[in-house]
This record gives sequence, C-alpha cells and structure tokens, in this order.
Amino acid sequence: MAATTITVRNDGSIRVEGDFEIKDQDGKAFGLGGRNKIGLCRCGHSETKPFCDGAHKKMNFQSVIQAHDLPPAVPPTAPKP
Repeated sequence: MAATTITVRNDGSIRVEGDFEIKDQDGKAFGLGGRNKIGLCRCGHSETKPFCDGAHKKMNFQSVIQAHDLPPAVPPTAPKP
C-alpha cells in the first residue's frame, strides 16, 4: 500500500491522504497543522488555494473523473553536444 493516496473526487476536490508534504514552486513547504488528510482545489474558486474551501459547491463545479491508463512515458532525449 502506498504511503500517500490521492483521490480525484467527482465534482469536487483532490483528496490527499497519508504521509505527504506540499510545497510551493520555490520549494517552501505549506504548514499543514499536523493534518494527514487535505483537499486540493480543482475548481479554481477557493479562497485558500491550493486548498479546497468548498467553493466548488457554490460554483456548481462539475467534472466526472474515471481512472484510465496513461500512454508510456517518453524517455528524455540526450542533450546535444
């Protein structure tokens, strides 16, 4: 079992559970207050981005997600000399 589980909820947030750390683009960690479960905003309307504050309900955000396989990863190309 994975140390972290990420669940994309239909019409809602991305739920993250387990042992994880969330950082901004500069590598600074968000203070999670000891939480091991959080919701990340998908609708773009949260006042507490990147965290979900339930705004998707007021905005009637709709997005149904079903699991699927990604195509194989493309290997990085070697740098040109």
